[in-house]
Amino acid sequence: MRFAAGLLLPLALLLVLVACACLLGYGLLQLAGDIAGLDKIISKTTQLLLVLSIFPLKKYLRLSWLDLGFASSGRLFFKQLLKGLLLSLATLLPVLLTLYALDVHVLDLSRNWTAAKIAEKIGLGLLLALLIALFEEIVFRGLLLTSLRRQMGAMLAIVITSLYYAALHFLKSKTAIPFADISIGSGFKLMVEAFGNWFNPEILSAFVSLFVVGVFLAVLRSRIPHSLGLCIGCHCGWVWQIKVSKDVCNVNPQSAYLYLVSNYDGVIGPLVSVWLTLAIGIFILLSRPMSAKRPAALTGITRTPDRPTTD
Repeated sequence: MRFAAGLLLPLALLLVLVACACLLGYGLLQLAGDIAGLDKIISKTTQLLLVLSIFPLKKYLRLSWLDLGFASSGRLFFKQLLKGLLLSLATLLPVLLTLYALDVHVLDLSRNWTAAKIAEKIGLGLLLALLIALFEEIVFRGLLLTSLRRQMGAMLAIVITSLYYAALHFLKSKTAIPFADISIGSGFKLMVEAFGNWFNPEILSAFVSLFVVGVFLAVLRSRIPHSLGLCIGCHCGWVWQIKVSKDVCNVNPQSAYLYLVSNYDGVIGPLVSVWLTLAIGIFILLSRPMSAKRPAALTGITRTPDRPTTD
């Protein structure tokens, strides 16, 4: 029963937010004119609503920032960010080097790089990666994982959180509706298409890989107390490395090892899934002796919903 509630309640909230985004997107286009595609406006509006929902949900669930996994001080949080960045290099850079060595990724020799362009790509890429990581980690490894952990065991909470984390990346529609044909129901047609994309077998490889990514981050969050900064740093580093890799390399469609990546971004795929699964196993084995001695301290996630919290 708790598993069903934990699985369906976030879905119900997501449906409500997307439906609101459909109505808001239609209204925005009526006011501003043909400024962008309806699908893009709905996608960005949904993301904005998810960000804004953090604050009322946090208050409703009576969670403090400490409960969500933030460190007790800004200094410790920034230390975790740096450690997370280093962890991201240790976990993804070997994958990128392997893909390059196997000729899956090849250098894009058509680009002319200058010092200014390189600095811009690195700086802007890192900033965008940090914003993405901050938002997604607060939502998934913060709010969702913490609230589910109060209702069920750690393993189920991690699985459900990781399923939603992976699924949200494929909540997309490809239909472009001309501005002249847009009606108040157009957004809901795109909404049905976007949710239907979850059943597209072509996303399976990327979905599994993103699920494993979610499990990796959730295990970190669950085993290390107040470690959301570590998750944010690691997530940020992964996104940044993928962005840089896509800027300097192309996917070689003739490679004999093309099956190691998916068509989602040319990086995640079976190789990432196997590599991170191995990393998760090693981390759990190494942390087991510590967790056996101090199980409560290492979870960093309480299961006492009636405990008063402060912001």
